[in-house]
Amino acid sequence: MEMEISFPGGKRVNADYKGFTIETDQSRKEGGDTSAPDPFSLFLSSLGTCAGIFVLSFCEKREIDTTGLKLTLSFEKDLKTFLVNQVNLRISLPPGFPPKYKNAVIKAADLCAVKRNIMAPPEFGITATIQT
Repeated sequence: MEMEISFPGGKRVNADYKGFTIETDQSRKEGGDTSAPDPFSLFLSSLGTCAGIFVLSFCEKREIDTTGLKLTLSFEKDLKTFLVNQVNLRISLPPGFPPKYKNAVIKAADLCAVKRNIMAPPEFGITATIQT
């Protein structure tokens, strides 16, 4: 699988993948235009939206009304390394959600492929070539 990364100007860096262009930019403070989310925000949102897909699918398969369903992702950073050291996901279940499924919907959110990849991180290889 391959994704192409492009540099359309300023501090913007885009990824083209599966027919979509995923745009990123840096904040004005970091020299960007704040025209799109920064890559780290996309990383965090991928965690929340991935879990959200699993929660939504869980409810849909059981014909549970999702009106009012909400997920909130919060995180803490290590003040020395600036790396995330804790991610918390809170699922606010809609009124009328069957209590018997509460633990099961938590397990569904835990199936998120993005989270599972972080828990078993891939190896990274970086190379550079000079174009001729």
